[in-house]
Amino acid sequence: MNVMQRRTIIGIGALILVAAGFYAWYAFRESPPIPAPVAQGPVSKPLAETTPTMNYPIELPAAPVGVPLPSLDLSDKEVGDSLALLFGWKSLPTLIYPGKMIRRFVATIDNLPRQFAPARMWPVRPVTGAFVVIKTDTGLVISPNNAARYAPYIKLLQSVDVHGLVDWYVRYYPLFQQAYQELGYPTGYFNNRLIETLDNLLDAPEVSAPVRVVQPKVLSEFSDPALEKLSAGQKIMIRMGSENSARAKASLRAIRSEVMRRVSVK
Repeated sequence: MNVMQRRTIIGIGALILVAAGFYAWYAFRESPPIPAPVAQGPVSKPLAETTPTMNYPIELPAAPVGVPLPSLDLSDKEVGDSLALLFGWKSLPTLIYPGKMIRRFVATIDNLPRQFAPARMWPVRPVTGAFVVIKTDTGLVISPNNAARYAPYIKLLQSVDVHGLVDWYVRYYPLFQQAYQELGYPTGYFNNRLIETLDNLLDAPEVSAPVRVVQPKVLSEFSDPALEKLSAGQKIMIRMGSENSARAKASLRAIRSEVMRRVSVK
C-alpha cells in the first residue's frame, strides 16, 4: 500500500490462518469504504493438469469416508461454519465478509507482500474508527491511540488454537490451491506463497514511536522513503503500533511453525 490512510487490512493477516492470517493481516488496516459485494461469477471449471513447484508441500490427510470436500464455488457455508467454531460464533460475523471466503483469503495472502493490496478482495472487515495523526512542531506523527483500534483483532488472533487452525487449513487446502491457480498461477503452489507472506510480515522492521508521516494530498504516507517502499503487509505491522506488532508476530511465528510441521519432507 502506497498510502497510509487506506483503511488497512487487519490484519494479517488477523484471521490469518495463516491466520495471518485471516485476521492478522487484515485487522491491521485503516478503515476504507466498505467494499461492494463481489459479484458471483460462473461456476469454476477444472484447470488443466499441472505440476506445481512445491517448496513447502503440505501433507494432506486422507479424506474422512463419506465426507467429501465441497466445491470451491459452494464452499462458503461449510468453510465459514468450521472457521467460526475456531474463532467463536459471536465474533466472526462481525469481522469477516461471508462471500467467496477462500478466494478472498488467497488473493489477500498473495497481495500482502506487494506494495498494494486491493480492498475489494479483503476477507476481513475494516477496523473501526478513523486513522489519527498528531500535529507536532516538527510535523505529523501517528497517534498512539490508533493501537487500540486493533486490540480486538490481536486478542482474537492470540486466542485461537493454532493446531486447530492449521488443521482447518490442511483440511481445505485443495480449495486454497484451486483458488490460487485460478488467480493466475496455473503452476503455482499456494502453501509456498503462504510461507513467503508470513516471512514477509515477520520481517517487518521494528519502528520506534513517534512514526512520522506526511500528507502530500489527502492521504498520509510515511515520511521515511524506506518505510514507504515496504510491502503492504509490513506497513500494516508498523501502523498497528510496536506492542500490537510484537504480539501479532508471536502468533504468526506459531502459525508458521505449525504449518511447517505439516510439510512433507522429501
